[in-house]
Amino acid sequence: MSEPRRPESVLVVIHTPGLECLLLERIAPVGFWQSVTGTLKWREATADCAAREVREETGIEPDGLVDAGVKQRFPILPEWRDRYAPDVTENVEHLWYLPVPKILPVTINPDEHSQHRWAPLEEAITTVTSWTNRAALERLRD
Repeated sequence: MSEPRRPESVLVVIHTPGLECLLLERIAPVGFWQSVTGTLKWREATADCAAREVREETGIEPDGLVDAGVKQRFPILPEWRDRYAPDVTENVEHLWYLPVPKILPVTINPDEHSQHRWAPLEEAITTVTSWTNRAALERLRD
C-alpha cells in the first residue's frame, strides 16, 4: 500500500491581463472543468507545488506566481477518501494566481485532462465545477 496523500492542495488560476482564464476538463468525471490543481507532496512547500502543477498540467513556465494568501477547507469526497489516512476527512487548498502576458499555448497531461480552453472571466466563473474555484475567479474579478 502506498503512503497516504497529504490533505493539502493548491489551486492556481492562470489568467491574461484581459482576464481570459485557462480552464482544464478532467478526464473523470466528464464535464468537470477547473483551473490547475494538485496535491502537495509531503515536505513540499506550497509555492513549489503550485509551480510543479502548472508545469505538469499545462507546460507553461510558472514565472510570476502570486500567493493570494487564501486557504479554503473542504470535505474530501467519499470516492477519494481512500487516498488519505483513515482519520482524514478534510483538505486545505491554497490559492495562487499566475498572470501571463497573453493567451499561451497549452500542453495538457492526457492522463489527467481531456481538453483545455481560455475563457472570459464571467464564462469561467459559470463553467468551473468546484465552489473554491468559483470563489477564486470571483476574487480575481472583485
